[in-house]
Amino acid sequence: MTGTFIKSIADLSVYERESKAYECPEICVAGRSNVGKSSFINMLTCRKKLAKTSATPGRTRLLNLFDIDGGRFVLVDLPGYGYARASKSEIEKWSRLTDGYFSVTEKLVHTLALVDIRHEPSEADRQMISYLYDTGKPFTVIATKADKLSRAQADRAKRAIATALRIGADNVIAISALTGAGREEITARINAVLETCGN
Repeated sequence: MTGTFIKSIADLSVYERESKAYECPEICVAGRSNVGKSSFINMLTCRKKLAKTSATPGRTRLLNLFDIDGGRFVLVDLPGYGYARASKSEIEKWSRLTDGYFSVTEKLVHTLALVDIRHEPSEADRQMISYLYDTGKPFTVIATKADKLSRAQADRAKRAIATALRIGADNVIAISALTGAGREEITARINAVLETCGN
């Protein structure tokens, strides 16, 4: 997959206007601050600097849109949640942007929900998955940073994540942005999603 940055958006009205300019579906990336969303996007598109990465949590504060494969779909990077050091007003702003996106988007076909494979899903992670499940929005859980664990540890962690989120183990894909592990599996999942909607 190849990717091109489109725009960073701080206001939902701008997103609504922008989304009317393309006909393709959207796939969004959600996850807590510092879970590795930018690194995941860079791995997926084979571009090291397409999405800006940072060691500091809470850097993604906007909706970031990326054109994937020349208009095959638009990848929407949502603001990271759960960053405790952010001010209350900032957290509320990010939440409004994320909640608003889910409310107004007419093109979302799948959500890639990222969690850190090394830790049990946080309360915010559980709330995100519950929201997606309750609203009938299809999703796949991406367990990041798998290179930090052995194969056996990663397999156990995947099962534990699936149990904690009350989903099937086959709906959790372990990936490593460092080694590229899991890229083929997530690419196949995305392709399958797009095929069901005619792309």
